[in-house]
Amino acid sequence: MDLQLTGKIALVTGASKGIGRAVAEELAKEGANLVMTARTQEPLEVAAKEIAAMTQREVVPLAGDMSKSEDVGRCVNAALKKFGRIDILVTCAGSSPGGLLEDLTEDQWMSSLNLKFMGYVRSVRAVIEHMRERGEGSIVLVVGNDGLKPSYWEMTAGVANAADINFASSVAEQYGRYGVRINTVNPGPVNTDRWDGLEKAFARDKKVDQARAHELAISSIPFHRICEPQEVASLVVFLASPRAAFINGAHIPIDGAQRKALMDI
Repeated sequence: MDLQLTGKIALVTGASKGIGRAVAEELAKEGANLVMTARTQEPLEVAAKEIAAMTQREVVPLAGDMSKSEDVGRCVNAALKKFGRIDILVTCAGSSPGGLLEDLTEDQWMSSLNLKFMGYVRSVRAVIEHMRERGEGSIVLVVGNDGLKPSYWEMTAGVANAADINFASSVAEQYGRYGVRINTVNPGPVNTDRWDGLEKAFARDKKVDQARAHELAISSIPFHRICEPQEVASLVVFLASPRAAFINGAHIPIDGAQRKALMDI
């Protein structure tokens, strides 16, 4: 299927690795030119060079921290200066500390909310007026399934992700009339470095080893495996494309029908 993305301009945050990197690669394979952002310059530049060489698309790496409004504004302005427009925004930046309520500090709560929630708000706010004026645009927020399926060992992430989902629904209603769509994709466990860290934290809090934590994770998913980043990317890129022109305000789990209660021991 032609996703009609040739020549589109996409901005992807958190794009140096994991889901963000997979999304950037898939967008470029479909013909989009890219602006990729992440906090750390070197791995971002490596990823951008690899994607450009693979796809022959124009790929611009811009180091920036989405927890800082000035960095978000700088990256968006640089993208507009380079390409003249932004057709697609995909937000993947941000992780949250795992832990139980009695162990989590206020700084950990604020760090999670500042990056995983407010980082998404900043990114959307920075592009939304441009998209409204053009009368078109697609925004996809990658938001963990713990925003829909809470679990007490993912509390900071779940709260931030639930806020992201509420925010996306509100913006979809407000800006849909201007031709701007906003949706969320809600992965469960995904085979990334970040998941490895979450699994270690889960093992720590449950007082089991990581092998047992992994066993509990995959046992909660009927497919008995965790998702691959490319599988998430395929859904994100479809939602970002004109082929999904009537999908707005949707929250789509991609978690293999995970039942988190099965992880509780």
